[in-house]
Amino acid sequence: MEPVDISGGSDHETRVLDAAERLFYSRGIQAVGMDELRTAAGVSLKRLYQSFPSKEALVAAYLDRRDERWLSSLRTFVGDGGVLEVFAWLVQWFGSEDFRGCAFLNAFGELGDQVVRPVRRHKDRLHAYLRELAVREGAPDPDLRADQLLILVDGATVTAMLGRPNAAGAALRLALPDVRV
Repeated sequence: MEPVDISGGSDHETRVLDAAERLFYSRGIQAVGMDELRTAAGVSLKRLYQSFPSKEALVAAYLDRRDERWLSSLRTFVGDGGVLEVFAWLVQWFGSEDFRGCAFLNAFGELGDQVVRPVRRHKDRLHAYLRELAVREGAPDPDLRADQLLILVDGATVTAMLGRPNAAGAALRLALPDVRV
């Protein structure tokens, strides 16, 4: 996933969010303390807490930023394409060196109700985008098609995270059975 700076904040906020995304995604939210984040971002503890008064605030900002970056990357890759390109993007993502599954499902698995809002918001936004693609492709029931595609995307992501990198191809065959991959 190509980085896109959507922070709109100061340089130190951007550095903190960069460090948070890297560390939270690779190791888990609970495994990373604020002092380690401060060190990784190269900011003082005072500056860190001026920008993010609590770890919960930082986690929310991390997830919001991740949502924007992830969906922007997907939309850019798909362009004027459709479902086939969604799964081609997943193949690339699953093959990336830093792939650790869905940051939102991982966060929910760690923190549950503490992060349910940003996790739902991300999944709702992904569903809306998949619905746009379903409409573009002339699906008779775009809501149902978006539901199906979201299940396939999430299922493939979890399956790939557990060591089956061909999950995107298998999901594509279910999404578009007439397409040869």
